[in-house]
Amino acid sequence: MLQVVAAIIEREGRILVGQRTPAQSHPLKWEFPGGKVEPGESPEQALSRELEEELGIRFAAGEEVTRYEYEYPGKKPIELIFVRVRAFEGEPANLIFHDLHWHPKASLRELDFVEGDRPFLDGNYTSAYGNSD
Repeated sequence: MLQVVAAIIEREGRILVGQRTPAQSHPLKWEFPGGKVEPGESPEQALSRELEEELGIRFAAGEEVTRYEYEYPGKKPIELIFVRVRAFEGEPANLIFHDLHWHPKASLRELDFVEGDRPFLDGNYTSAYGNSD
């Protein structure tokens, strides 16, 4: 099963989120930085590689918050792995996204996120980070 890592990077009550480009699948939807785990890679290695490619930061590390399977219509199921990134080198920069910004964690659900991230925002995000409605 294809694994996808998603980075939860928090700073001063805000979470770093990226908006997909109009040319990508799920155009202009918001997502957490990250991507596919390549063959022979661990999720930790994929996270570090993806964040270097997308944000220009190096040596990203953290702990897994949760993981679950998700199936987009007409696609094979994937396993989404959410990692709270606590350490990295450098300052995040937008290298691939249509838009990139620090969004208040309490209002993340107001953004139009990719469908696979919705269960995290609607459930695990609340319990893991103390987000209250």
